Amino acid sequence: MDEWDLSDDLLDSLERDALRKIEDRKRSASETCSSPEKEAQWRTVKEQRVEDGRGSSQPLRSRVLPQSVSKVDGCGAGSSSQSTSMAEPKAQIVKILLHATGNLALKFPYDPVIVNACRKIPKATWNAKERLWMFPPSSLSSAEKVFSEIAGSKVEIQKLDPLVQRAIAAASSATDLRDRYDKIPANIESKLLSFQRDGVRFVLQHGGRVLLADEMGLGKTLQAIAVASCIQDSWPVLVLTPSSLRLHWAAAIHQWLEISPCDIVVMLSQCGGSNRGGFTIVPSNVKSGIRLDGLFNIVSYDIVPKLQNILMASDFKVVIADESHFLKNAQAKRTSAALPVIQRANYAILLSGTPALSRPIELFKQLEALYPKVYKNVHEYGNRYCKGGVFGTYQGSSNHEELHNLMKATVMIRRLKKEVLNELPVKRRQQVFLDLNEKDMKQINALFRELEVVKHKIKACTSKEDAELLKFTEKNLINKIYTDSAQAKIPAVLDYLGTVIEAGCKFIVFAHHLSMIDGIHQFLLKKKVGCIRIDGGTPAASRQALATDFQEKDHIRVAVLSIRAGGVGLTLTAASTVIFAELSWTPGDIIQAEDRAHRIGQVSSVNIYYLLANDTVDDIIWDVVQSKLENLGQVLDGHENTLEVASQPRPSPSKQRTLDSYMKRCGSHINSDPQPKP
Repeated sequence: MDEWDLSDDLLDSLERDALRKIEDRKRSASETCSSPEKEAQWRTVKEQRVEDGRGSSQPLRSRVLPQSVSKVDGCGAGSSSQSTSMAEPKAQIVKILLHATGNLALKFPYDPVIVNACRKIPKATWNAKERLWMFPPSSLSSAEKVFSEIAGSKVEIQKLDPLVQRAIAAASSATDLRDRYDKIPANIESKLLSFQRDGVRFVLQHGGRVLLADEMGLGKTLQAIAVASCIQDSWPVLVLTPSSLRLHWAAAIHQWLEISPCDIVVMLSQCGGSNRGGFTIVPSNVKSGIRLDGLFNIVSYDIVPKLQNILMASDFKVVIADESHFLKNAQAKRTSAALPVIQRANYAILLSGTPALSRPIELFKQLEALYPKVYKNVHEYGNRYCKGGVFGTYQGSSNHEELHNLMKATVMIRRLKKEVLNELPVKRRQQVFLDLNEKDMKQINALFRELEVVKHKIKACTSKEDAELLKFTEKNLINKIYTDSAQAKIPAVLDYLGTVIEAGCKFIVFAHHLSMIDGIHQFLLKKKVGCIRIDGGTPAASRQALATDFQEKDHIRVAVLSIRAGGVGLTLTAASTVIFAELSWTPGDIIQAEDRAHRIGQVSSVNIYYLLANDTVDDIIWDVVQSKLENLGQVLDGHENTLEVASQPRPSPSKQRTLDSYMKRCGSHINSDPQPKP
């Protein structure tokens, strides 16, 4: 129709004329088979229509009807039953749909009576492009009343599914809190990007009960902290998170909200690990006396079942559930324990980069956590949205578009990297601090104590020979700490990688020690995650083929690389997430490794995560790296383009510095990859 270059009004007029002519033909064919009296009446009406300029000037009997019309109308012997059915027009069906915009839409065959009724609906507008009448959910009851009052016309209304109606009603009744946006501290608001501001406003607009489902790396942590700053009158806050992200959250809260570390309670499995940030550590392995009395209280999902009674008694008004897809399994203990805590809160912010839109049943528990009175029956939800699966009950997907529109209109906001790429910096570095087990730290702590003794002896030594011997011992101890640190970090690194795997994105992970590379590789194989591995033992002839597989094959999601062997000569732009399980002593090696993804051909912003552990060799290496950089640039987590924060606690500001200044200084030396030897 667009090629005809006709206006919408003209199209509507042509459609009305065509429908009227068809009705005239049907009526005339039916009347010609009727009694002479009726025929005379029809002739009178026909003459009147001619005088009004609406009918044909030809005699009625001279009109020739198409054969198809004659057959349908059934003139002739034995057609009386068909004529009777034609006398009763079929009911017009008006279907009410939920539109992607969050408004409601009406879909029906053209009928002037129904069109006139649509004009009576409050705030109803005509969408010419989609040829739909649209109106806000608040006008739904008025629309149903208007159609019920249509006189002399049969109209059948196909109403919204009851679940959809309940969800819309619940979202519409939520208190709009956007007037609290101005309470965000200036140091946070000034760092938010435009789409992040929109995300914060969306959460506030929907009463603080939302699924924030931005793709990984778009700053969900910072947006949640910004929302929390708007509702300080409802603190304290409970943060539920995977165990690998507990210290990440503590450091981010401390940095952005400038809260005293002692007011941030972190529940850990043991107290013997590092706590350089000065947070209040509560051991989870005690049987009684657990107190969650901080302004922010950070608990991992795996210990929520044990703490359910304490969490319910604490009556938290604000709950942030990070990586909320951890609650997708209805049979899991952590799900049944966490849901009542979230449901009871006044404000519940669920964060997930993988909301499982293609597997609707995995969304049910998250939706139930936000609106338990709406999503109260899994069978109602499953029959509507989870039909068609071959792997069990409710494992399929049905009415997918309606569910997606429903979530967008009521509880979910989701942005992808490609949609906000023009707002993102090309490369962002972030620190993620790991929590190591006490037993893994014992050997390292002993080595550090021995190292301190050796350092004191070097300072006090007067003999050159003795000093050289002591320095040699010092280097051996540092190398030993380097090796043992890698071994100690493996469980925590694998825990973090498990969280990244859930995000479903391709990523690169760099390591130095063979034990770390082996641990990561075996973990991925056990998880049945497609991966490639390139280390010093990989033949040079095979490396490019492996890189090509990673670039071109969707099922290969992870590249496990040695910092030295995989850090040069390869293009791996299929990934925009780079993870360093270990650090290198040489800043140039780190930058070269980063640039496997950040190079020509990369169409996305690159997120780089350094997995660090306090009181390990990471402390030494990070300091050594910084000492090699002159004119240090801005701090890592305070950079104006940083989105999500994996920050360093305040007592160690030197470890927040970036490598950006080093890149500028060494740009002339690191412009291209060295050519691999034949």
